[in-house]
This record gives sequence, structure tokens and C-alpha cells, in this order.
Amino acid sequence: METIYALSSAAGRAGVAVIRVSGPASADAVRVLTGEGPGRPREAVLRTLRDPRDASILDRALILWFEGPASFTGEDVAEFHVHGGRAVVDGVLVALGRLPALRIATAGEFTRRAFENGKLDLTEVEGLADLIEAETAAQRVQALRQMEGALGHIYEGWRGRLMRVLAHAEAEIDFPEEEIPGDLTRKLGPEITRLADEIRNHLDDGRRGERLRDGVEVAIIGPPNVGKSSLLNRLARREAAIVSDEAGTTRDVLEVRLDLGGVPVTLADTAGLRDAVNAVEQEGVRRALARAEGADLRIVVAALRPDGGLEGDFSLAREGDLRVLNKADLGPSNLPGAILVSAATGEGLDWLEEALTQLVGEKAGIAETPAITRGRHREGLLACLGGLERALGALREERAIELVAEDLRLAARSLGRITGRVDVEDLLDIVFRDFCIGK
Repeated sequence: METIYALSSAAGRAGVAVIRVSGPASADAVRVLTGEGPGRPREAVLRTLRDPRDASILDRALILWFEGPASFTGEDVAEFHVHGGRAVVDGVLVALGRLPALRIATAGEFTRRAFENGKLDLTEVEGLADLIEAETAAQRVQALRQMEGALGHIYEGWRGRLMRVLAHAEAEIDFPEEEIPGDLTRKLGPEITRLADEIRNHLDDGRRGERLRDGVEVAIIGPPNVGKSSLLNRLARREAAIVSDEAGTTRDVLEVRLDLGGVPVTLADTAGLRDAVNAVEQEGVRRALARAEGADLRIVVAALRPDGGLEGDFSLAREGDLRVLNKADLGPSNLPGAILVSAATGEGLDWLEEALTQLVGEKAGIAETPAITRGRHREGLLACLGGLERALGALREERAIELVAEDLRLAARSLGRITGRVDVEDLLDIVFRDFCIGK
């Protein structure tokens, strides 16, 4: 096993930078740079780092030693906590690079070693990646739960139960002459049914975890000049969109990112929906309609006119959409089911933001039970559910026990691929490709 090293803290100037070394030559790396052994595990020691080429001082640093397997990677690990100036960091990295037993780590290699050494399963690895990328409090909570194994424990629990059922089927196949109760696997049909129902309910919990991880998509739609861009600017608390009295000012979809109640939201301002007068506006309307169709939530906007009439209506609204009547400063209105606001004066904006935050929280809030956070989890669970349903069908039709066992085996393999228990070599590059060097 090669020994790897890399900067594990963020690049750039900082008060402290962390350089990590993992592998069998980690202790030697400490000895070469400090002239002393690494010290006792998990006890920080202050040492002078010297360049092995000419013994020049590189820095005064804290050294932390983690003896495998009680470390992040499961191997011997040394951490150099150095001052975070670029010259210091570069100097230590260059010195480590001169040691023949060391090489620079590839992206995600420390975490990949943790997986390969049984310290993390794939769902925990993904939770760690999500924690590094978390932008909101709710994302942080979800990522921590996943990194601590909440999701993996559910899937491994299902897999364990499934493997017990499969073991009975294999026993009937492999030991037909032994004194095994007849029709044993068929008597386990209720357990297969319970497993299928639990997985189906897990899948039916919307896309809550995926929405929280990736963000909720909210589209603002309506005819021209009802104040869609002004509303976007108000919600974003900055001048993100150009506002004009001229119809058709917004030609393309404009996005801003918000944090509403700890949930990341992508708020999209779309072109005004009308019979377009030219090809550019036609394309803008087409994109607006496509974005509105794919959005998790929509704010449908109409507006009061000075004469008391309405500009636009709510015919495009679907169940769960927010209906907003803008330009409340032009006069009173009691239109039912609509939030009355004025983007010009700010009237009603607090009510709109509160309602939007509530709906977004319902779409992607933290649930009591861990939620699916990635498409590959969903694909694996659907494949598992398909295998269970085929096995139940084979049991009902009294088909050969070998066919039942094969479907159960495929279902168990699909669950195992989620946590990394079986057949994962083709998944590893996908899981680890977005990790940074040093993690």
C-alpha cells in the first residue's frame, strides 16, 4: 500500500493549514521532517519541521498521530497543522514530495481508502461529500445524519432481512434431501411482502431528501408587466433582474439562490407569457413554459390595474402553487386565494416570504426518517423492489424455487450496491469524482 499526502484544508492563505499523510510510511515522514517519532496517538505535539535536503526550517507545527486502524482511513495517519501561508504550505508539500515512499493523493483518495478499509459505507461517504458542500443549516443536518450512518443502517437492515429469506431458499435448493421443513421459502412470503411495502413507502416519500440536497426549484410565472422581476428582486433583496415598464424586458430565465428556512431555493424569473411578437421573445416564452412545467413550486403572478381591473389571471396555477396579486398600492382587492402584495412599496412581502418558506419546507424539510438523497439510491431501491415483486409473483404462481431465489438474490445485490457491499467497482469513480484533493 502506497503512502499518500495532500493539503486537506482549503487552498489559499489561512491561519492554519492541515496537511495529511496516510499509509505505512506516515511515521517515517514525521521522523524525516522533525527528527523525532510521531508521539502518542491523538496527542498534539509541537515540532520544528525541517527540509530533509538542507535542514532549513520550514515551520513550527502541531503534529497529530493516528495509529491504524483507529484513524479516518483505517491506516496510520499523520497530520501536520502548519501556519497557513502559501510559502509554508508549499515548502512542506515539496519536502514530503521528496520522500521516495510518498506520493501526492488523488481526488477523494483518503475517503476512498476509508471506504475500502471498512470505515465508511458508500452512503456515509456521500454524506461526507454533502456535508462539505452544505450551504444551509437543513442541508448540514441531513448530511450529518447520512454521514453518521442513518440511511445506510436502514438499507443494511433491509438487506440483512432479505439475506435471511434468501438463505432459506438456498437451503431448499442445496439440501433437498435434508430434514428441512417443506415449502419453507413460501412460508416467508409475508416477510418479503413487508420488505417490499417498507421500500415502497420509502420511495413514495416524494423527493424530499434530493430536493434538500439539490435545492427546491421555484418559478415565477405570469404575463408581462405584472411585476415578476420586481418580486424576484424583493425576495432576493438585491437588484438581480432588470425592471422596466416595457413589455418583454425579460427574455430568458434569470435565477437567484435563496436560503428559506434552511432549505436552498433556486428562484427563477421567467419571460412574460403572451403571444410573442418576435423569434427571441418566442424562445423566451418557450423556456418560461418549460421551466414552469419542471419546477417544484410556482408563484403565479397577476396585478391590479389603475382602473381596478386585473392584468392576467390565475388560470395557469396548479394545486400547491402560490397565487400572488401584485400592485396592491393601486387599490384594494379581495380576490380569494391570492396573497396581496406590492413590489413597489414592500406591502405584503413578509406574508409572501412566510408562505413560500412554509411550502418549501414541506417540499424538502428534514423528515423523522432519513430520506433518499441521490438518484442512484432511488435506482437501487427500484431495482430491489422489482426483484421482490417478481419473487412474490413466482411464489404465487408456484414456480420453481430456483427462480424465486434468483429474484431475491438480484434484490439483495441491488441493496448492497447502495451501501457498497457488493459489485461496486464500477460505482467508485462516480461516488468519489467530486471530492477535492486531500479529502
